[in-house]
Amino acid sequence: MIQLRTVLKVTDNSGAKEIRCFHIKNHADVANGKIGDIVTGSVQKRIPNSNIEKGQIVKGVIVRTREAHRREDGSYIRFDDNAVVLINERNEPIGTRIFGPVPRELRQKNMVRILSLAPEVL
Repeated sequence: MIQLRTVLKVTDNSGAKEIRCFHIKNHADVANGKIGDIVTGSVQKRIPNSNIEKGQIVKGVIVRTREAHRREDGSYIRFDDNAVVLINERNEPIGTRIFGPVPRELRQKNMVRILSLAPEVL
């Protein structure tokens, strides 16, 4: 469950390390986000000499949450951290590599490009 002001780890090679969430798309009445939701945030930490600046506004897709996510078959999946992959206006990832596992629920959200870049799909 990702709330407003949650600090999310960036799990791609776009240049940002951490972002702070300040908007969750399509959840005006609900104040939390789940796997596959698009968030808007500001960059808190970045890699030196990257194109992304500190304080820049970016969009990302939630790919991992510490909160358990219930699947349709009744099982649960949970990760060690809250992580996001940065995307552009066409919902394509900015980076060329994704680090760590991503859940297969992203296929239902039409994030196939993220699944193809991920080293492991759970």
